Formats: sequence, C-alpha cells, structure tokens
Amino acid sequence: MALELRPNCEYCDKDLPPAALDACICSYECTFCRHCVDVHLENVCPNCGGGFTARPIRPKTEWRPGLSLAKRPGSNDRRTLSYPLEDIQALSQKIKGIAPEDR
Repeated sequence: MALELRPNCEYCDKDLPPAALDACICSYECTFCRHCVDVHLENVCPNCGGGFTARPIRPKTEWRPGLSLAKRPGSNDRRTLSYPLEDIQALSQKIKGIAPEDR
C-alpha cells in the first residue's frame, strides 16, 4: 500500500505536491509543511502526539511495473486541523521535550 501523499499542510493549507521537499508526515500520514512542524507544532503531531519525518518523494519514472507517480498519484483530498489551536499548542507544550521515540 502506497502513502496517501496528501496535497496540503493541515495547519496552514500550503500546497504540498508529491515532489514537495518541505512536506513532513507522522506515522499516520498526517501531513504538514516543515515551517509549521518547526514553528507551530514543535515536532508534535497534533493528531497523534508523534513526531515527524520528511515525506518521501514518489518516483516519476516507472522503474518497476505499476510503481510511479503516474500509476499511483497523490491524493486530492485536502485535510484541515482536527483540534482547536489552543488544544494543539497545549499538547505541543506538554510533550515537545519528550523524544518522539519515547512518547
């Protein structure tokens, strides 16, 4: 199963096309831009409390049958925040000092 490759930052709604170098994801594929992860979220996913990593770039070229951006395009389903900003800030402040692997 391929990553969903969500098309936008769930915090600021910035477009994050499949080749975006500043797209970050958590283990549940929640998607945010690097700026929001660093400045607003402090590496705390507001949905699950996990950390973020750079979202991989799906290859444009079909090096293996059926495996390429053309065969498995990114999603068009835009997402928005699930929680109020105050709740997100409180969660970030509470657990930002705990390394993601220890949360």
